[in-house]
Amino acid sequence: MSENQKATVLIADASGHTALELTRAEFEQDVVEQNPNAWVFVGDQLVQPAELNDVQWGADTIRVMPQMVGGF
Repeated sequence: MSENQKATVLIADASGHTALELTRAEFEQDVVEQNPNAWVFVGDQLVQPAELNDVQWGADTIRVMPQMVGGF
Protein backbone atom coordinates (compact mmCIF):
# COMPACT_ATOMS: atom_id res chain seq x y z
CA MET A 1 0.00 0.00 0.00
CA SER A 2 1.24 3.44 -0.88
CA GLU A 3 1.46 6.13 1.78
CA ASN A 4 -0.25 8.39 -0.75
CA GLN A 5 -3.26 6.14 -1.28
CA LYS A 6 -6.43 8.07 -0.56
CA ALA A 7 -9.83 7.09 0.76
CA THR A 8 -13.14 8.90 0.50
CA VAL A 9 -13.97 10.42 3.89
CA LEU A 10 -17.44 11.82 4.65
CA ILE A 11 -17.61 14.05 7.72
CA ALA A 12 -21.16 14.68 8.96
CA ASP A 13 -22.25 17.71 10.94
CA ALA A 14 -25.43 19.68 11.63
CA SER A 15 -25.39 21.26 8.16
CA GLY A 16 -24.89 18.04 6.17
CA HIS A 17 -21.56 16.49 5.30
CA THR A 18 -18.19 17.26 3.75
CA ALA A 19 -16.57 14.81 1.32
CA LEU A 20 -12.77 14.64 1.23
CA GLU A 21 -10.12 12.42 -0.34
CA LEU A 22 -7.48 11.85 2.35
CA THR A 23 -4.45 9.68 2.99
CA ARG A 24 -4.41 7.70 6.23
CA ALA A 25 -1.95 10.22 7.77
CA GLU A 26 -4.12 13.19 6.77
CA PHE A 27 -7.19 11.46 8.21
CA GLU A 28 -5.51 10.71 11.53
CA GLN A 29 -4.02 14.22 11.87
CA ASP A 30 -6.82 16.34 10.45
CA VAL A 31 -9.98 14.42 11.32
CA VAL A 32 -9.51 11.97 14.20
CA GLU A 33 -7.52 14.37 16.38
CA GLN A 34 -10.03 17.20 15.79
CA ASN A 35 -13.08 14.97 16.41
CA PRO A 36 -12.07 12.79 19.37
CA ASN A 37 -15.65 11.86 20.32
CA ALA A 38 -16.91 11.13 16.82
CA TRP A 39 -17.97 7.71 15.62
CA VAL A 40 -15.93 6.36 12.69
CA PHE A 41 -17.52 3.88 10.28
CA VAL A 42 -15.57 1.96 7.66
CA GLY A 43 -18.17 0.75 5.22
CA ASP A 44 -21.00 -0.13 7.61
CA GLN A 45 -18.75 -1.19 10.52
CA LEU A 46 -18.19 1.04 13.56
CA VAL A 47 -14.46 1.04 14.37
CA GLN A 48 -12.44 2.42 17.24
CA PRO A 49 -9.55 4.78 16.43
CA ALA A 50 -7.05 2.11 17.54
CA GLU A 51 -8.52 -0.27 14.93
CA LEU A 52 -7.87 2.10 12.02
CA ASN A 53 -4.43 0.58 11.48
CA ASP A 54 -6.17 -2.67 10.48
CA VAL A 55 -8.33 -0.99 7.84
CA GLN A 56 -7.46 -1.55 4.18
CA TRP A 57 -7.17 2.11 3.27
CA GLY A 58 -9.15 3.16 0.22
CA ALA A 59 -11.24 -0.03 0.03
CA ASP A 60 -14.33 1.47 1.72
CA THR A 61 -15.77 4.90 2.34
CA ILE A 62 -14.92 6.26 5.79
CA ARG A 63 -17.75 8.09 7.56
CA VAL A 64 -17.21 10.31 10.58
CA MET A 65 -20.40 10.97 12.53
CA PRO A 66 -21.09 12.91 15.71
CA GLN A 67 -22.07 10.59 18.55
CA MET A 68 -25.81 10.17 18.83
CA VAL A 69 -27.06 10.65 22.33
CA GLY A 70 -30.52 10.64 23.79
CA GLY A 71 -33.66 8.67 23.27
CA PHE A 72 -37.01 8.77 21.63
